[in-house]
This record gives sequence, C-alpha cells and structure tokens, in this order.
Amino acid sequence: MDKIELAVDFLLEHKLLLTVLIIMLISMIKRLIISGIRGDVPFLSDVQRKWMSRTKNGTFILILIILFMLWQTEVSKFALSVTAIAIALVVASKEIILCFTGSIQRASSRSFVIGDWIEVGKICGEVIEHNLMATVIQEIDLHHGQYHFTGKTATLPNSMFFTYAVKNLNFMKRYVYHSISITVVEFVNLYPLFPALTQQIEQHCEDFNEVAKRYNSVIEKHAGVDLPGSEPHIHVNSGPTGEQNVHIMIFCPTERAMHLEQLIREDFMVAYQQNFGLKRQLNTES
Repeated sequence: MDKIELAVDFLLEHKLLLTVLIIMLISMIKRLIISGIRGDVPFLSDVQRKWMSRTKNGTFILILIILFMLWQTEVSKFALSVTAIAIALVVASKEIILCFTGSIQRASSRSFVIGDWIEVGKICGEVIEHNLMATVIQEIDLHHGQYHFTGKTATLPNSMFFTYAVKNLNFMKRYVYHSISITVVEFVNLYPLFPALTQQIEQHCEDFNEVAKRYNSVIEKHAGVDLPGSEPHIHVNSGPTGEQNVHIMIFCPTERAMHLEQLIREDFMVAYQQNFGLKRQLNTES
C-alpha cells in the first residue's frame, strides 16, 4: 500500500507524466474496442461505423474531462491570466468554435447519420464518420449522372454546415429519379416515337416495377409531397440553335440506372434511324 501511495503521489506531483500515461492508456483501450468492432470483415457496415464513431467521440470526451479535472487549478489560473486577451483568442479560434457549434447543430437537427448520402455544396458522398470537428465522407459521382464511389475521401469541417445547405440524399441509395437527355440536331416530329419508346422502357423496368411503386409511395409519405411517380416521363424542348432535346426520366434502382440509360438510348437511336434515317435515304435517292 505504501508503494502504491508513493506512486500516486509521484504521479500527482508530475502531472505531465500522468497526462501522457492517461492518454496512452485510453488510446490503447480505444484501439482494442475499435478492433473488436471491426473484426475481420473486409467492408464495414453502417452499424459498425456508428459504433466506431461513438467509441472515438466517447474516448475523446473522456480524455477532455479527465484532463480538465487533473489540470483544473492550472486552467483556472491560466484563465485569469488571459482575460486581457480573451477577445483575441476568440477571433483566432473562430473556425474551431464554428466547427464545435456546427457539430451541435448537426446533432440537434438530425440532418444526417452515418451511412446517409449527403450533398454539401458541390461535394456528394456517404457519411462514414463524424466527430466534434469534422465529417468524413466517401465521395460519390452524382453530378455526372452516375452513382458510384470515386474512391476519394473528403473531410468536411463542421463549420461548412453554416455556410452550405446540407441535402440528405439517403433515399437515393436504393432508388433514384434518373434523367436522360438526348439531343437531336434536325428539327423533326419526334412525338410519334414516344408511345413505342415508353412501352420499351416499361419492359426494361418490368421486373422491379411493383417494388418501385411501393418505394415511391413510402418516399411520398415520408417527405409529405407529391412526387412525379414511378412511371417513365418523356418531354421535349428546343435548344437555342434549333436542336431538340429529349428528356426521359425513370424511377429505378440506383445500381441499375446507368445500364438502363444505355438500353433506352439504344432504343431511341434505333427508332430514330428506322423512322427518319430511311426517309432521308429515300429522299436522297429520289
């Protein structure tokens, strides 16, 4: 007991050494817990990512509390000594304060959780971690009409949540309103092509049509708005130089969007060639 008391007294007298030991001990425990949560799986699930994030945030807060209690006297003296430069410290640490308050704003508004797809400014991706200072996402290429991961990891400071609107795109993980644009240079009547093209699109979507209708209804109830619907939509507008732009919108599984787009483009090109390419050829021969 005497040796233990001597060791405790020694550590209390040498607070810097005690601080290093506490940080090392808690860090080792954190690594063991995270290693146990991760296991041997090659890909992390949303539940694993949530618990890993909670473990990191919890251990960080625990370290702050312990260090504050340990250095409370010194901190109080230091606080009194820097009263004259408090304004300068606030200005210098503005970004850090914004990151902390941005984290509070995210937690209070529940704008997203780990595993959600979000868009902040021009950056889109899946949230894989968030803490008091930053949010980490795996970037997704949504701005080019694609829905695959780019392999890039973006770390967003939480202060961005006060500058940019946070768009939750979580429903797009399963189904998406996918838009297809086709430009036709010649000004011809395209409307006779649309009934047959609509039937072909419905045939491509036949295997998931019922699931798409149910999922669309779920999204409508959750959002409280009237969405376009799960059936294909086709409309045409004219460009500034007289070309026609055909816009096709389908509601389909996210992972099949690009494949379906290629099939629909092929159907349109075949129909256009059969209806207008043959007529042009006959006019040229005559």
